[in-house]
Amino acid sequence: MTSADLEGRIALVTGATSGIGAATASVLAERGAHVLVAGRDRTRGDGVVDVIRGRRGKADFVAADLRDAEAVRRLAREARRIGGGRVDILVNNAGIYPFGPTEQTRESDVDAVYALNVKALFFLGAELAPAMAERGSGAIVNVSTMAAELGASGMALYGSSKAALNLLTKAWAAEYGPRGVRVNAVQPGPTRTETTAGMAEDLQALASQAPAGRPATAMEIAEAIAYLAGDAASFVQGAVLPVDGGRTAV
Repeated sequence: MTSADLEGRIALVTGATSGIGAATASVLAERGAHVLVAGRDRTRGDGVVDVIRGRRGKADFVAADLRDAEAVRRLAREARRIGGGRVDILVNNAGIYPFGPTEQTRESDVDAVYALNVKALFFLGAELAPAMAERGSGAIVNVSTMAAELGASGMALYGSSKAALNLLTKAWAAEYGPRGVRVNAVQPGPTRTETTAGMAEDLQALASQAPAGRPATAMEIAEAIAYLAGDAASFVQGAVLPVDGGRTAV
């Protein structure tokens, strides 16, 4: 039997048109939330919405342009409009993850990664967290990576951007937690998604270093996100939850 602990809540999920984001949107909808599926591709977004509605869930697509602070503010305004004036759950999942040697990384690459992985979610939180705090309740879940904790060759840019997100999670928990807003993060390991489909050997090589010995499915990560978004995690604040098959434990 599916839990309905999120009944009546409005959940905004960025990067929700595929992979972990789409799986998260599906799980949150199954638990009763009205999910705002945010992304750049309307066709894919409408596909996610159709699947959720086909299962009698509530969902709407919202175009997500995260290139600069004003675009992020527009997304927040549109999300509040569709959500009837509020957003109760924010899942910051959108991100990019280029890998490569530090000396071959261009300034434009650094700017692009930090603009989306750090700056965009910073301003989205700034737009939505204060209203949650005024209402005395809300949940923010940031999607990080095990590369934020483990040094790995070729992942300096990506990992450092997510390390910033981990600290932001803790800082927001300190800032908004006393007013009822829980802020946490999940820290996935290698995960099979549409985007990583062409990296099967690399994913398995990374996964083989963990006790689980395999990559995660998008749904396994989504279930952890849904846990942190829901009431079952009511006493969990400022946590960075490893969902990596045990990699960071060994």
